[in-house]
Amino acid sequence: MKKVFIAATRQNDGKTIVSLGLLASFKERFLEVGYIKPVGQQYLQIKEHKIDKDAVLMHDTYNLPDKYEDMSPVAVPRGFTSNYILNGNKKELEDKILKAYTNVSKSKEIMLIEGTGHAGVGSVFDLGNAEVAKLLKAKVILVTCGGIGKPIDEIMLNKARFDSLGIEILGVITNKVLPEKYDRVNDIVRKGFAKKGLEVFGVIPYQKTLSSPTMAQLLEDMHGKLISGKKGLNNVVNDIIIGAMPPHEALNYFCAGTLLITPGSREDLILAALSGYVAGEGKDYSIAGIVLSGKTIPHKTILKLVKKTDIPIIAVEEDTFTVASYIHDLIVKIRATDIEKIKATEKLVKEYVDIDRIISRLNT
Repeated sequence: MKKVFIAATRQNDGKTIVSLGLLASFKERFLEVGYIKPVGQQYLQIKEHKIDKDAVLMHDTYNLPDKYEDMSPVAVPRGFTSNYILNGNKKELEDKILKAYTNVSKSKEIMLIEGTGHAGVGSVFDLGNAEVAKLLKAKVILVTCGGIGKPIDEIMLNKARFDSLGIEILGVITNKVLPEKYDRVNDIVRKGFAKKGLEVFGVIPYQKTLSSPTMAQLLEDMHGKLISGKKGLNNVVNDIIIGAMPPHEALNYFCAGTLLITPGSREDLILAALSGYVAGEGKDYSIAGIVLSGKTIPHKTILKLVKKTDIPIIAVEEDTFTVASYIHDLIVKIRATDIEKIKATEKLVKEYVDIDRIISRLNT
C-alpha cells in the first residue's frame, strides 16, 4: 500500500488545499483511497467525538466510507496540552492513532495522511508531524508558500527535523505564487530546490478566493446570529468595508465580494449597501454580506426590507474594530458546502501538480 504524509512549513501555507486536490486526483487513479488526519487542532463536535474540520471536509466531500473518529483520532481541545504535560501518556495516544490508521487503511491502495502544520507542531505532547510520520512509516511531501528565498529556507529547516528521525522527504509543493511572478518563481525555485537535492512536484499560483472566507464561516466562527440571507451564506468575502463613512462615499466601494461591518444603528449605511440588490443591478453590485457589530439591531422596518434580499446579515456582540481584526486574522477553512472552492482547488492541483510523478516516487 502506498502512503504519503502532507506537512507544511507553517500555518496557512495551503496544506489542506493541496491534500484536497491530491485526494481528488488519487480517486481518479485508484479504486480504494483513504484519508486520515492523526492530530487535529480545529474540530467540530460530532456526537461524542471531536473531529478535525479537515477530516469532516474530506469525508463529506468525497463520501468516504470510514468513520469520522477513525479519520480524526486525536483532537486538541483547550487544556489538552497542559493536561498532557502534567499527566499525559504518549503510548496511549500513539496506540489510538495506530488503531485508527489500521481501520482506515484496510483494503486501501493509497493513503493520504494530513499533518497539522510544520514539522514540530504537536511536539509539546510528543506527536509532532515528524513523530507521527515516523509512527505511520510514511514518506513526506512538504508544502510551502510562494517566493524563492524564504520558502527554501523554511523547507530546509523543516527537513532537518524529519531527517533527524530518518524520514524520507519525497519532495516539495510550492503554493500561493503571485500570478505576475509565477514564471520567474516557477523556474528559479525548482533550480534552487534541485541544488538542495529536493524535487518540486508542483508550483501552484495564488487564487484569492481560496484564501477568502465565506459568510457561512464567519457565522460559525464568530458565533453570530443569522438575521436573514440564508441563501447567500456561500458568498465569498474578498474585501471589507468598515461602517465609518457617509453612505454616498461607501457606495463607491460596494460590489460583489464586499463585506460591510457596521453597528446596527448605521441604518443609512445598511440601506446604501442593499441598494444595488434592491435596484436589480445584479451580482456586480450585490455585496457578500453585512456583519452588525455591537448589540444594536436596525429598526424593524429596515429588517423587513433586509429580509427581502438574499444578502446574509449576521449580528454579533463584539465592537466593529474587534470584528474587523478577527476577520483579518482568520484562518480560512474550506467546507464541504463550498462547492465552487472545492472545484477550483481540484482544478489547480490537477493542472499544476505532477500527480503521476508523486505516485511513481511512492513506488520506490
